[in-house]
Parts: sequence; structure tokens; C-alpha cells
Amino acid sequence: MSVIVYTKPNCVQCNMTKKRLEDKGIPYATVDITQDPEALDKLIEQGFQAAPVVNAGDQWWAGFQPDKIDSL
Repeated sequence: MSVIVYTKPNCVQCNMTKKRLEDKGIPYATVDITQDPEALDKLIEQGFQAAPVVNAGDQWWAGFQPDKIDSL
């Protein structure tokens, strides 16, 4: 399963999400939505309004959600 974190600079919840993934040893890729307008448009179309947005397999969520990270 691949994990993608859609993030933006200076985002506390984004940084907390990435740190939790690292602490759990879960590899992930990042997409900076300030540099990738297509990714941002895709997230908005899906109804997301806040960063980070995490995609882990068939799961999607927004914000820092340690319980969801722990369940990976």
C-alpha cells in the first residue's frame, strides 16, 4: 500500500502527520499542493478543504489523525 500526504509549507498538522508516519516506520510520498495545482483541484473536487490530506490505499482523510495512521 502506498501512502501519499498532500501537504503545504508551514502546516503544523502536515508536519505532525509526516512525523507520526516516520515514527511508525510507514513510508510515504508527499505532494506539495502549492506547487501542484492539478493535485489541489483534485482534492477540492473530492470535497477536501484543509491540509494535510492523506491517501492510504482506499482510505482518504484530512487533518492530523493519529488513530488512522496507527491503524496502517
